[in-house]
Amino acid sequence: MKAGHRPELKPRRMHHLRTITLSGLSALLLFSCKKNSEDTPSPTPTDPVAEVLNLPSTPFNYANQALPAYLASPPIQGQLNTPADNPITDNGATLGRVLFYDKNLSVNNTISCASCHKQQNAFSDPVAKSAGFNGGLTGRNSMSLIYAAYYPNGRFFWDQRAATLEEQSLMPIQDLVEMGMTLPALETKLRNLAYYPPLFQKAFGSSEITSDKIAKALSQFVRSIVSYRSKYDAGRAALPAAPAPPPNAPFPNFTAQENRGKEIFLTPIGGCAPCHGSEVFTAPQEKNNGLDMATTDRGFGAVVNNTALDATFKVTTLRNVELTPPYMHDGRFNTLEQVVEHYSGGVRNHPNLSPQLRLPNGLPRQANLSNEDKAALVAFLKTLTDNTLATEVKYSNPFK
Repeated sequence: MKAGHRPELKPRRMHHLRTITLSGLSALLLFSCKKNSEDTPSPTPTDPVAEVLNLPSTPFNYANQALPAYLASPPIQGQLNTPADNPITDNGATLGRVLFYDKNLSVNNTISCASCHKQQNAFSDPVAKSAGFNGGLTGRNSMSLIYAAYYPNGRFFWDQRAATLEEQSLMPIQDLVEMGMTLPALETKLRNLAYYPPLFQKAFGSSEITSDKIAKALSQFVRSIVSYRSKYDAGRAALPAAPAPPPNAPFPNFTAQENRGKEIFLTPIGGCAPCHGSEVFTAPQEKNNGLDMATTDRGFGAVVNNTALDATFKVTTLRNVELTPPYMHDGRFNTLEQVVEHYSGGVRNHPNLSPQLRLPNGLPRQANLSNEDKAALVAFLKTLTDNTLATEVKYSNPFK
């Protein structure tokens, strides 16, 4: 062999080296793949609830809210319409909140309960009549849901056609104008949404989805909506819870005008208290408030087939009334000033006019307030506004 001359590799030896090299490379790749496979963690199963909803790990407190003493008193708590088989629970109301905001409850996924009962409007709708899933309009104004738990007779809708809140909660879902669903279709639809079985499991101890459970959960959420952080509440809390202070007892945080408005409201000067006199500012039964001389809407009379109750309607709470225009069952008044003007001099002599609005001589009772007193009464009504409730997270839309 000459110096500096590289020996020529024999073909056989070259093949052997190639085989070794390829074998080593294969082993290296196999080791590398195995190592990467061992280092990569298995994908974490997705949480179907967290994927869609912003819910706290510990549910909000719906069941045991710290009410002021004057609202926790026996007379007020005696107004509750909560049935024994559907007490409010935190998990039940949480499920109800999700259902309340879910547009999947409508036939074309466009309308939820919250579409017609908006939190910023104290769970009412700022239009005279609400639009349904196909653009049709409801027959009446969508009333506020605040203090739904405190209607003693337990009946719901303006005409009180629903005997309970549980019954009421399913009726808009099936209404051909509002949401357009059937209950069997609704149950099937919710079973196919991955976030619902776990929520039903937490609320009821079973993932089975039924119309009865849907109604109960929605009712728990709605009954939990109470208002107690208004200017009125701050003033009321400064006075003894019981016995109730006299109507002319001034609230220390009120202006002179607001205190005058309170006095007008609670005394015969205004005559408001007979229908809105309790701390929840509602009445236990239907009334006719003299909107028209003749019947234009039979209201509760049609439900019970009794003409003596024609044109009588549910008396809604005045809590947060500043946030709930337009007013009355047909949304005819756009401002509180117009409402006060009606009671001051516009009450009509309907045959079924409520006794509280009728004088001994049979004529309608008109408050005949001065302009100054009208303004004072409106100022008082605005002290019932609870802006905290209008933005509180636990009552807000939970969907991401």
